[in-house]
Amino acid sequence: MNNPIDTLLAEKGILLADGATGTNLFGMGLEAGEAPELWNESAPEKITALHQKFVEAGADIILTNSFGGTRHRLKLHHAQDRVHELNKRAAEIARAVADKAGRKVVVAGSVGPTGELLVPLGALTYGEAVDAFAEQIEGLKAGGAEVAWIETMSAPDEIRAAAEAAIRVGLPYTYTGSFDTAGRTMMGLLPKDIHGVAEGLAEAPLGVGANCGVGASDILASLLDMTAAKPEATVIVKGNCGIPEFRGTEIHYSGTPELMSDYVRLAVDGGARIIGGCCGTSFEHLAAMRKALDGHVKSSRPTVETIVERIGPMRNKLADANAGEGEARRERRRRS
Repeated sequence: MNNPIDTLLAEKGILLADGATGTNLFGMGLEAGEAPELWNESAPEKITALHQKFVEAGADIILTNSFGGTRHRLKLHHAQDRVHELNKRAAEIARAVADKAGRKVVVAGSVGPTGELLVPLGALTYGEAVDAFAEQIEGLKAGGAEVAWIETMSAPDEIRAAAEAAIRVGLPYTYTGSFDTAGRTMMGLLPKDIHGVAEGLAEAPLGVGANCGVGASDILASLLDMTAAKPEATVIVKGNCGIPEFRGTEIHYSGTPELMSDYVRLAVDGGARIIGGCCGTSFEHLAAMRKALDGHVKSSRPTVETIVERIGPMRNKLADANAGEGEARRERRRRS
C-alpha cells in the first residue's frame, strides 16, 4: 500500500492534523440532529471552506466529512442507501482542497463507530461490521482519500473490524480510541493496550493513538501511557480544545490558542508524531498550534504533574477519585 503519512513524517518529523469538524460546522449553521455528511451534497461550499481554513492554518492532514458515514449511522437520516456517494463526495471535496494547497496535504478518510454494539453485547456481527466499514471506505477511496482514519472508537473488536475493512479495500489506516471513561474507553480499553488491537492483521496501522475524550490534560496523560508501552510507534493525539463546559444548553470549550499551543509542545515532548485538535478546535486554535509546533524544540518527557500544572486538571482522574469516594461511602454504610 502507498504510505503517505510515513513519507511526510520522514520529511517533516511531526505532522499537524486538522481541528474539529462538528463544532466548526455547527458554527456554519449545522443544526443539532442534522447529519453533517448530507452537507457534502447540499452545502459542499461549506465543507470546502472548512478544509480550506484548516489548510491555511497549517494542517498537514485533513479529515473528510464522513465520520458518521456507515450505513448504520446514515440510516438514522434515511440515507443508508447513499453510503458510497456521500463518502466519495466527502473525499472529493477534501481532495480538491489538498490538491490546490501548494504543498503536500494528506487526505484522511474519517471513519467513526457504527453506533451499534457487536455480538455478544449487541446484534451486529463482526463480519457485518467489516462489510459496513468496507462499504464506507470504498467510497472514500473512490473519492481520493489516501488513508482510512478510524477514530473515536471504544470497542477493540470494532477497531479491528474497521482495520480489516481498510485492508480489504486497499487503503492504509490509522486508528484512535476515545479514553473518556475513567482513563479507559467506554468498552474498557486502556491506552497502553491500543497497540495490540490490530495485531495479526495482514497490514499494520500507520499510526495509533487517542482522540476526543474529555480534555487536553487527559489525552496527554494517555499519550504518556501509549508511548511508554511502545516508544517506537507512530502515536497520534487529537485532543479536545480544553474542557467541555455547559453554558445553558450549549457546550463551550475552555481551551485558548495559548493553551492549545502548550498542549502541542507537551505532546511533542511526550512522544506524539501526529498532533491535532478535536471538539472545539477552531481555525484560530490550529494556526496557533502550527506556530507552536514549528517553533518548538523537543524537550524532556513531561510528567502527569507537569501536564496538570500547565494545562489544567484531569477529568478522568477526578472521575476516578469520585468513584473511589463513592465506593468508600458505600463500604461505610455496609459496615454501619
